[in-house]
Amino acid sequence: MAEIPPQGAPAPAFTLPRDGGGTVSLSDFSGRKLVLYFYPKADTPGCTKEAIAFNGLRAEFEKADTAILGVSADPVAKQDKFKTKYDLDIPLGSDESTAMLEAYGVWGEKSMYGRKYMGIERVTLLIGRDGTIARVWPKVKVTGHAEEVLEAARALA
Repeated sequence: MAEIPPQGAPAPAFTLPRDGGGTVSLSDFSGRKLVLYFYPKADTPGCTKEAIAFNGLRAEFEKADTAILGVSADPVAKQDKFKTKYDLDIPLGSDESTAMLEAYGVWGEKSMYGRKYMGIERVTLLIGRDGTIARVWPKVKVTGHAEEVLEAARALA
């Protein structure tokens, strides 16, 4: 598994299919701050709670000139259902190829109930206006996380 880019490193460029059709790229957020959060699977309890929390603070992130993008390996159709079911207004990227997930060091071997499988680690990155990693939250615990990221976004020039 590749390493998560450290603070101060340039964010790896990407272009992904996104919910609703079309694509989303790192360059779409040039000159703005970006919360890039990776979640294991749409419409599961933790991922739903995290998406709802970020979505609920969307206006506050906008005031901090910070965009939000959620990324998982789920197909676009599943992302669309997830967005509709929970009335989410944040964009969701789909990386079924896992190339972008690997570039960000969040795709790797996981273990549950003794079974090993490949999956996504719940990680959040705050990318600065200059395209470098300003902050990394590895092994995210969902409760209170969106609020913590918002405070960091507000503090980042």
